[in-house]
Amino acid sequence: MENRVVVTGVGAVTPLGNDAKTFWEALLAGKSGVGMITAFDTTEYSAKIAAEVKDFNPEDYIDRKDVKRTDRFVQFAVAAAKMAVEDAGLEINEENSERIGVYIGSGIGGLGTMEDQIKILMEKGPRRISPFFVPMMIANMASGQASIALGAKGPNSAAITACASATHSIGDAFKIIQRGHADAMVTGGSEASIRPVAVAGFSNAKALSTRNDEPTRASRPFEKDRDGFVMGEGSGIIILESLEHAKKRGATILAEVVGYGMSADAYHVTQPAPGGEGAARAMNMAIADAKVKPEDISYINAHGTSTGYNDKFETMAIKKSLGDHAYNVAISSTKSMTGHLLGAAGGIEAIASVLALRDQIVPPTINYETPDPECDLDYVPNEARKMDVNVVMSNSLGFGGHNATLVFKKFVE
Repeated sequence: MENRVVVTGVGAVTPLGNDAKTFWEALLAGKSGVGMITAFDTTEYSAKIAAEVKDFNPEDYIDRKDVKRTDRFVQFAVAAAKMAVEDAGLEINEENSERIGVYIGSGIGGLGTMEDQIKILMEKGPRRISPFFVPMMIANMASGQASIALGAKGPNSAAITACASATHSIGDAFKIIQRGHADAMVTGGSEASIRPVAVAGFSNAKALSTRNDEPTRASRPFEKDRDGFVMGEGSGIIILESLEHAKKRGATILAEVVGYGMSADAYHVTQPAPGGEGAARAMNMAIADAKVKPEDISYINAHGTSTGYNDKFETMAIKKSLGDHAYNVAISSTKSMTGHLLGAAGGIEAIASVLALRDQIVPPTINYETPDPECDLDYVPNEARKMDVNVVMSNSLGFGGHNATLVFKKFVE
């Protein structure tokens, strides 16, 4: 018999605030976390805007000597993981550590470390490369370092599937508990890629918004005048537990995870499959896994990147998956406020999905001004909406044709 799996805690470091409460309040208020890039000089860059994490002090969560030995994406992950564990009231000790695991994904990993060390190599030679270079850079280290910081000795892994990394990580962690291989999992994603080489690469691929004169209005998913995504950074972590484990320790249950689906477009390295057929298959799989009907879906936290192809094809995918109900479901892209956190996006969007169920309100898609005839669904324009929220779907679609969908449900005994 499969275990029921519930969410008992959340932790976040985001462009809208460095804890889940601040993040959620900002989402509901329709605030934008986008501004001019401060991390480096953007004079020669076509895209000069991003959603940066502000006022984050890693020493609040990590010893000073270890801060120098960890990349920014790891620092975000450890901070968010510690906050999530605290929010869940989960004590990890010698008795239970082998039954508590960590599964935190990252699309790119320690890009800042790699960029800095390559510069040192070119300017000063190989002897000056840090001995900590490799463990600082590799993308699995958010999961590895979080497990060390927490003392969690259970299943440990990391999905590296571009912008689907966090959603795949959460889905895989859900299945680990469902199968009985762990009692609890600390799971989500982390990313810190607002760096010269990444901004240049995405800019030259014509993927980024160049609405530099209006940063807060640049990310506009599903809107006719969208011109590309805005890079974001941060980490979103949730605590999953078997229902039995959560009830035994008297945990507060925020929501239940009931479905997970994933698929491959097998089409193109960056463009979605025509008609969104790959994403539709992931949604169908998640709905079937959740044992709900398409018409049961109350709200979709869309991938919604603010790029031409993604928003059009995700809209088509939702119609393929939900049929006529697609026109009745509330859909929003919180990337309109956070920017696109790449491998961490699904982590903070899972938190938004869970808190929408808890508070019976869905966040808006901001900057929605001129409807796009090809994106003709209900995108909860500009203002949060109080409504009955019973079943929520969260989509993540990654370069390489990786599609992942989670289904969360309002918890009922």
